[in-house]
Amino acid sequence: MDRFFVVEADGGSRGNPGPAGYGAVVLDPTTGEPLAETAEYIGTATNNVAEYRGLIAGLRAAHALDPEARVQVRMDSKLVVEQMAGRWKIKHPDMRPLAAEAKTIFPPGRVSYEWIPRERNKLADRLANEAMDAGKRGEQWEPSRSTAALESGPRPAFTTEPEPLAEPPVTPPGWAAPADLGVPTTFVLLRHGETALTPEKRFSGSGGSDPELSPAGRRQAEQVASVLAARGTIEAVVSSPLRRCRETAETVAARLGLDVRIDAGLRETDFGAWEGLTFAEVRERFPEDLDAWLASAKAAPTGGESFAQVSRRVALSRDKLIARHAGRTVLLVTHVTPVKTLARLALGAPPESLFRMELAAASLSAVAYYADGNASLRLLNDTSHLR
Repeated sequence: MDRFFVVEADGGSRGNPGPAGYGAVVLDPTTGEPLAETAEYIGTATNNVAEYRGLIAGLRAAHALDPEARVQVRMDSKLVVEQMAGRWKIKHPDMRPLAAEAKTIFPPGRVSYEWIPRERNKLADRLANEAMDAGKRGEQWEPSRSTAALESGPRPAFTTEPEPLAEPPVTPPGWAAPADLGVPTTFVLLRHGETALTPEKRFSGSGGSDPELSPAGRRQAEQVASVLAARGTIEAVVSSPLRRCRETAETVAARLGLDVRIDAGLRETDFGAWEGLTFAEVRERFPEDLDAWLASAKAAPTGGESFAQVSRRVALSRDKLIARHAGRTVLLVTHVTPVKTLARLALGAPPESLFRMELAAASLSAVAYYADGNASLRLLNDTSHLR
């Protein structure tokens, strides 16, 4: 399996042009732990030159860790992100050779780019300022003197509900994808087929009995497989590790002639002490916990997960899969909460919207992700294939 890194980079100039420096850090996408950091004072330069130099240094640091890795670059420079993503032309002669150099570090298709606001790029910004401070003293930045990683500490590289930033930017009303954004990455979202617990509407998460598909669930999986095979658009299959999803995914993948890749981030919520109970039984036994859970995405069943925790891991898997399958159509076989979460995040909807969506067993939904970071919910809870 390919390794995956996040590179955060920044550059600055005190004068533009003026004394300039850059900083970059390579992060583990799961833990947020810095794996490598680099910074340098580069003398007199513009902000944009310093930003490109930071990008190059960050990519080289990631390449030194694993030249076969996939990388997502996150920068607060809209110019660099749009130019490297190929959506803006590079007109300035100082930028062209730097952009060309950045493109040679990893093979084409191994690097994706995301713009982030400056407040989410604090670590790279701090490194760049440390480098400029060192240059002011007539020195060069040294890793042993860095306080950036120490003060920032490990944090998730992909977060959808950080504090105090609660949500990703909301897509502007009336937005439509322009043609020059290229082919989107499309996730076809399949909720697994029925289990014995499904018709009784019992909580069935990742902390329970891990039930198999019922006879009805196996028939549903075959029906989905037939429809998707006829469409011929699925290029890869990824599944939650739970048995009901693996069985559904394997049925579909066998019809499509594809393998199944497991992604643990797609598992269902751990409902803790509520596993196997109906809503009425939870209301009777855990009334205060249930009220808290219905009122806040940060509340969790006793011994279980909150929807905020699930949202963070689902978003992490989403971003890794987008980077790995850029421009492809991928079937994700998962559960109610992950499907609703992906739909919610695509819409920029609040957490309470999870309680306002209905998803039938073996239903299909779809989300398209574009190169500029926007998403489009194309389908939700389609059951037309079930007979």
